[in-house]
Amino acid sequence: MWKDFKEFAFQGNVLDLAVAVVIGAAFGQIISSLVENIIMPVVGILLNGINFAHLKVQVGDAEVLYGEFIQSILDFFIIAAAIFLFVRLLMKFKREKEVEEVEEEVPADEKLLTEIRDLLKEQQK
Repeated sequence: MWKDFKEFAFQGNVLDLAVAVVIGAAFGQIISSLVENIIMPVVGILLNGINFAHLKVQVGDAEVLYGEFIQSILDFFIIAAAIFLFVRLLMKFKREKEVEEVEEEVPADEKLLTEIRDLLKEQQK
């Protein structure tokens, strides 16, 4: 059973997933800091200093903190947009790398045939 577990735990997919989770958590903290410390203060300035986090309604002894909810929704959309752009950028780089690899993998016989074709075209002119 230990051998099966080691094979499962140390195969590429599990390690890739573990790395992705750690990087994702770190990236999430960076984006959360960006939202809390840079973007939301700018939004507050643009909206005449409104801080959504402090908006609330007093109903008897209870406080309804609807500002926190609005803040969470804005945070979600900004974080989702940042992650979307980051993933899109990574996919663009991946596609460019795949195109380069495909261009480099021309077989030698095909390359020779292409050269022969080009020489024949030159002779016909």
